[in-house]
Amino acid sequence: MQYHLNGFRPGDPRHLGSRQDPQNDQDHCDVLIVGGGPAGSILAAQLSVFPGISTCLFEQKSGPLEVGQADGIACRSMEMFESFGFVHNVLNEAYWVNETCFWRPNPDSGELYRADRIQDVEDDLSQHPHVILSQARVQDFLLEKMRIGESPVIPVYDQTLSHIEMSDDAEYPIIAHFKSGADGEDENASRIMRTKYLVGCDGARSMVRQSIGQTLDGEAARQLWGVMDVLAVSDFPDMRLKCAIQSKDKGSVLIIPREGGYMVRLYIELDQLGEGERAGDRNVTPDILIAKAKEVFAPYSFECKQVERCSAYEIGQRLCDKFDNGDIAAGPAGLPNIFIAGDACHTHSPKAGQGMNVSMADSFNLGWKLANVIRGLNPPEILHSYSAERQSIAKELIDFDRDMARLFSEKPKTKAESDKFQRYFQKFGRYTAGVDTHYSPSLFIDDAEHQSLAAGLTIGKRFHSALVTRVSDAYSQQLGEVFEADGRWRIFAFAGRGDDGSLAGPIGQLCVFLANDAASPIVRYTPAAHDIDHVIDVRAVFQQSHKELDIGKMHPLLIPEKGVFQLKDYEKIFAKGPDHAPDIYTMRGIDKEKGAVLIVRPDHYVSAIAPVDDYQRITSFFDRFMIASDNQSAGLISRAG
Repeated sequence: MQYHLNGFRPGDPRHLGSRQDPQNDQDHCDVLIVGGGPAGSILAAQLSVFPGISTCLFEQKSGPLEVGQADGIACRSMEMFESFGFVHNVLNEAYWVNETCFWRPNPDSGELYRADRIQDVEDDLSQHPHVILSQARVQDFLLEKMRIGESPVIPVYDQTLSHIEMSDDAEYPIIAHFKSGADGEDENASRIMRTKYLVGCDGARSMVRQSIGQTLDGEAARQLWGVMDVLAVSDFPDMRLKCAIQSKDKGSVLIIPREGGYMVRLYIELDQLGEGERAGDRNVTPDILIAKAKEVFAPYSFECKQVERCSAYEIGQRLCDKFDNGDIAAGPAGLPNIFIAGDACHTHSPKAGQGMNVSMADSFNLGWKLANVIRGLNPPEILHSYSAERQSIAKELIDFDRDMARLFSEKPKTKAESDKFQRYFQKFGRYTAGVDTHYSPSLFIDDAEHQSLAAGLTIGKRFHSALVTRVSDAYSQQLGEVFEADGRWRIFAFAGRGDDGSLAGPIGQLCVFLANDAASPIVRYTPAAHDIDHVIDVRAVFQQSHKELDIGKMHPLLIPEKGVFQLKDYEKIFAKGPDHAPDIYTMRGIDKEKGAVLIVRPDHYVSAIAPVDDYQRITSFFDRFMIASDNQSAGLISRAG
């Protein structure tokens, strides 16, 4: 974490920014978010980072979430939390899912036995684990993040969206009408907000979705499940391990241990629903779920001491065709200005643990795009990419969830049938960890012509971190730690063999181009009033030990002078990791002879790979979607002249 750039100030370094006042007392804003769940909170936290962007968050509930429902946090979400600065809070409080056990009926006796136990997340899948933590605690961290941002966002509660209308106002074309109260029951207390962009994160019954003519299409499996968080006493040996239990004829149970060491969540299979019957029609009580759990656990005992939460739900998968209003030409020239995210556009069963994670990923995809359009860095046409990218990912989730739910509920008659669920679980481990998302070639995703230069960092997938050593202070860290949720693009320049960063070498000459050439994306797209890394953050990685490198010989782009005092930023140059760790070149298949340049999106996805000396490819990639600054940077003064 870097701070004191613009002068020393004591106290919590997270609170040292020069912040503007929240926009809650105004009747207009740049972005209006409807719904303060995971999707809405991630979006508000991301937008709060940007000075000059006004964001309002309206929530139907009367206050912050107190008890969470979706509490599984995938590895990819943990990587995202790291860029928001609170991953260590989550790590400290959460239950870490280290292993998963599979219990099945003995083919001879029918009694339960532990058929297998496996590592939950494969080695080197991510620098972070799969964890369990209350959704309410995650929201607490996000609320703090949005409160301390450069443009703070303070949620407005007890606001129910009534309807949306469009106006001819070129600046604030969207008019949203709200009524006070969770159900909008106070007819006399209404509020009207005007906004440039509106994002509906308002759940499966989304009023925003209805306003843009989208519907959640799909079908229910008519399979009833119960879920409860309990404090229980049992002689079942794996109560503190994630377990998938399939009994012979009493149904199935999924155990998810909760944080704190004592509480567990149980997903309990109940009966099939009849035609037209809903989960609420069954009046499922804690006693019903406890009795069913005892049947599945038998011959092991199960005594429930306290039920913290209990509900029933019907398995179903539903999806919208589009996640924006671009197809109804609501904005100028048909450009989208109303979006939906999370449960507002896709719903599924909770057992795969993907709902909250995919919802947050929706908003993380949209947030930087909205911010960069509002800041004038990108044209509004790029906003079409949100629905195009995220709808296809949600479709994959729906298909996965349908198969997962079906296999879990099947009554295995043979060992081969019993093994099928476990094989499926293992096969899709990367998917459930959230790291297998793969965006297709597009405006932001280049072709794979130079993929071989970094074979293990797939274009279109998230940047897979590895250990490196910061040269300036010998600090070993994950390279992914440099990501911040700040809308910046990253260029990682991996040096070829023998390149020590001197000005005459390939990395040195790349820096000369990036810092000074009129065609450079840094020169073209960085406003003169801002630091040289304001839009594109350049980092270099070398193959030598940090002791063998001399930062005094390297180009000033890698040690830029920033802030009001023009202080030097020493945290952009890295060497291979510590001797005991595999080096990043080997782990990620980076060409050791030639090196490589990786261009990484603000949401951590690898956008392009280029040879170190292919300046044209780097330039042409950014030229596809960036807007040249009217007052662009004149570049750095190169020591090479």
